[in-house]
Amino acid sequence: MNILITGIAGLIGSNLSNWIMDNTDHTVIGIDNLSGGYFENINMIPNRLFFYNNDLSNEFKSIEEIFIYHSIDIVYHLAAYAAEGLSPFIRTFNYKNNLISTANIINLCIKYDVKRLVYTSSMAVYGKNIPPFQEHFTPKPIDPYGVAKYACEMDIKIAAEQHGLDYCIIRPHNVYSEKQNIWDKYRNVLGIWMYKHLHNKPIVIFGSGEQERAFSYTGDIVEPLWNAAILPEASKQIINLGGTKPISILNAAKTLVKVMNGGKIIHAENRHEVKEAYSTWQKSVDILRYKENHTLEQGLSKMWQWAKVQPDRPQFIWPEYEIDKGIYSYWRK
Repeated sequence: MNILITGIAGLIGSNLSNWIMDNTDHTVIGIDNLSGGYFENINMIPNRLFFYNNDLSNEFKSIEEIFIYHSIDIVYHLAAYAAEGLSPFIRTFNYKNNLISTANIINLCIKYDVKRLVYTSSMAVYGKNIPPFQEHFTPKPIDPYGVAKYACEMDIKIAAEQHGLDYCIIRPHNVYSEKQNIWDKYRNVLGIWMYKHLHNKPIVIFGSGEQERAFSYTGDIVEPLWNAAILPEASKQIINLGGTKPISILNAAKTLVKVMNGGKIIHAENRHEVKEAYSTWQKSVDILRYKENHTLEQGLSKMWQWAKVQPDRPQFIWPEYEIDKGIYSYWRK
């Protein structure tokens, strides 16, 4: 089969492509505009992986040519700029990056009879629900990123009902590991903390640190992601995927300090976010055969060893916010 992965240069996409090439004989076709991922993350095996530097939101004809040339069987739509907290200040970009890109992918999946679309949504869709979040909960997102992800989910369901598109919607949460973009100022809190420590800066926690999250090591979710594409029982399902053990942000920071053998923790102002956000996981075990093989400390230890030998890339700072009214002090230039 020919497997298309959008966002292949990112954290999940690059690790998933490696797993597919290591464990199957299928061909991987990757698309990424390299705005948040790095070409170095991609394992360019000749005649096994084909890479295209394209933007899903405004290069529809080029993307269509990829579908035609490679006769795509399965699509993993992973590409997104997942800066949830920043999304209220970059609304237009957020919706174009998520909604328009996903609409283009859905159109092509329908047009070229893709066997299944696996879409990585987000736990952000749950918003103001009471944890642990269950897949049948009515989403109540509190930010534009969560709104966009929920809208994409709804559009995929409509495509299934009207055009027969098969899908599996995955709601991962707080995924981390080697190949994460630790150079982005706005997303992936564990990577942000590592970057700060590497540059002799304190680890910043927004508010008290009592917020609870569950973290997911990428190596634990790639095989379940593969199962989402191939198992009959995953058809037309919405499935939470990721960590089973909630932890406070403060304790997560303390765990990282232990792993790094150093680091000062400081507190900044609160921001607009859900205090407790973690999900049920039994459905991922029953359908996708998920196994949590890494504790947070074990996963962070692997990621830290990787981070220490990475090039000292400049930190990405958004060049201009669409609005800056009400933006947090730590994001002001």
